[in-house]
Amino acid sequence: MNADMEKIWGKTFAKRTEKIKSSVIRELLKITQQPDIISFAGGLPAPELFPIREIEEACRYLLPRLGQKMLQYSPTEGIQQLKEFLAEKMQKYGVPAEPENILPTHGSQQALDLIGKVFINEGDKILTSRPTYLGAIQAWNAYAPEYMTVRMDDHGMTVDEMEEILKNHKIKFIYVLPNFHNPAGVTLSLERRKKITELAEKYDTFIVEDDPYGELRYEGEDLPTLISMKKERVIYLSTFSKTLAPGLRLAWITAPSFVIKKLVQAKQGADLHTGTFVQYIAWDVADRGIIKAHVKKIREVYKRRRDLMLEAMEKYFPKKGVKWTRPEGGMFLWVILPEGVDTAKLLEKAVERKVAYVPGFAFYPNADDGHNTMRLNFSNASEENIVEGIKRLGELLKEELGEK
Repeated sequence: MNADMEKIWGKTFAKRTEKIKSSVIRELLKITQQPDIISFAGGLPAPELFPIREIEEACRYLLPRLGQKMLQYSPTEGIQQLKEFLAEKMQKYGVPAEPENILPTHGSQQALDLIGKVFINEGDKILTSRPTYLGAIQAWNAYAPEYMTVRMDDHGMTVDEMEEILKNHKIKFIYVLPNFHNPAGVTLSLERRKKITELAEKYDTFIVEDDPYGELRYEGEDLPTLISMKKERVIYLSTFSKTLAPGLRLAWITAPSFVIKKLVQAKQGADLHTGTFVQYIAWDVADRGIIKAHVKKIREVYKRRRDLMLEAMEKYFPKKGVKWTRPEGGMFLWVILPEGVDTAKLLEKAVERKVAYVPGFAFYPNADDGHNTMRLNFSNASEENIVEGIKRLGELLKEELGEK
């Protein structure tokens, strides 16, 4: 029956659906829902830290006063109160943004999709790091771009390699995750931030700056955003998913007003507007200063978990041929194993030991690299599970590498 249905419907799908694949991470999450699995796979915030009481208070306060507006359709451009808060937030980053420069979206994932819809023609070249965020690849594949990639080191994207590509190819835009990169965990240096913005102007392209983790810094100094350096050449994305709750599906785009108008038109065809209810809730929680205190608490907990994972890796992981990043913030660290180790195949053995991670190949746009890498998430596991999970993973790696 299923084969017959596939035969009937398969031939009717648009050609672009051939480019649309399931997310490796979303598929992994099905496995990791098992209660006995210690999962370092998903990029999940810690649910025990969600501000449930504060959101409940916001509902109790707002619904009697603004219930009719909260439950009604609203402008595609977003509610004014939230946009004013976000514009003020961007101004603190040194960006002279006004409400007309802000578009609330259903998560950063929708923001990425809207950018693809508005900017990418089939065959357009996009410049990304190698590795890069899987969700961006998934959002843009349907529009059939060609990915040009540059390697990364401990200071982020390599700019010399970037300039060579820009010299020889017409690049539609450069995709940058400057703070606590997903998946690599590294932070783009100030010198490279300046250079990338200079290159964007020199070679007449623009930058998509994706910054979901910028507020989750545990050590070191905040670095200026790329949009604050060259606002006319940057589209900036951020989200409430990591600082408030991902279930709200609320993020925003900051861009020149002309670009926002075109993105608004694309969004009208997608979903009319971002949820009115969640916009009001986020505005109230932000306006009362709750997010600031909440982020402080998140930083303290995530820093402890990061430190504990790094300590456990030093203790249990093989001593030779294995490297990992030491992120200054965010939610992830990146492990590089010796050539010849296939982390996708190794995952099956890891799951047998009730521990999971994301194989690194999923984060490479051209799927031709990263087979000996993995991403580990430290924000979602308890301290006890971090130690136990890293111990199990370390024992497996030592067996694979022949180290006692």
